[in-house]
Amino acid sequence: MNETLKRLLSGAIYVIILLVSIQFSTNENFSGFFILFGIFLLLAIYEFCNLVKINKIFPIILASTIYFISFLIAKASKEENLLYILRYNKNTDLILLFLTLVVSVKCLFFLFDKKVVSISTPSKYIYILGYVLLPFVVITKIPFGTSGYNPKIIISVFLLIWTNDTFAYIVGKLIGKTKLFESVSPKKTIEGFIGGVVFTGFMSYLIAKYYIEIKSSNIFIWIITALIISVFGTIGDLIESKFKRIAGAKDSGKIMPGHGGVLDRLDSVIFVAPIIFLFYQILYYVS
Repeated sequence: MNETLKRLLSGAIYVIILLVSIQFSTNENFSGFFILFGIFLLLAIYEFCNLVKINKIFPIILASTIYFISFLIAKASKEENLLYILRYNKNTDLILLFLTLVVSVKCLFFLFDKKVVSISTPSKYIYILGYVLLPFVVITKIPFGTSGYNPKIIISVFLLIWTNDTFAYIVGKLIGKTKLFESVSPKKTIEGFIGGVVFTGFMSYLIAKYYIEIKSSNIFIWIITALIISVFGTIGDLIESKFKRIAGAKDSGKIMPGHGGVLDRLDSVIFVAPIIFLFYQILYYVS
């Protein structure tokens, strides 16, 4: 099997599994959605531990525990108990978001610091917590609006990420000349980045109008979401590339032939998810 066919096949399997697990989960039973992202989380933790060269046992146990607790909290949405209180306590969400965003800022400094050639042990564990683990918890919160679980929200986020990646690559390949961040990712160009922004914005309009079917006056919400995804999704990709460059690795793993590892596929979404969640929290409080 040639490399292109292998890449197409593994990519198709990934997309089908992802969309089916999200779409066929319901407000009453969303276990499939949580289970899939729980598997993704453990694989991403495993791959990241390999990249930064630390023992995997404690990070995997910690990730499993925190993720399972978040699942129990989501499942307890109709029960009058402590988990129910936690599920609907916005302060809990804000604390989670704050911790994640603090590490996101640390990731930005890590990306733009050209002097970094190694990562300290404390920083490795901070990144595991705030760059990998907590963003996965945030991802599982995004589909839950005021009316419960809505698969269209998280599917739309993935569609926009895929649109941005695809058209940034295509436009960059066709007309890209100016390097975006050559020291970390030599193939990315400013022209490709702009192309990704434009096409993602157009796709967000189509999604908002014909898939989610929101009021015309609210379409701006998805236009802003598209801009967030294009900018911060690209940054997330660059940050993971920086981790790989320091580790001297081409890919984070080999589980997806032609694509690399789970972290390679989800680097954009795990960095962009907290920003989207912050945007939605701002909309919630404003409205």
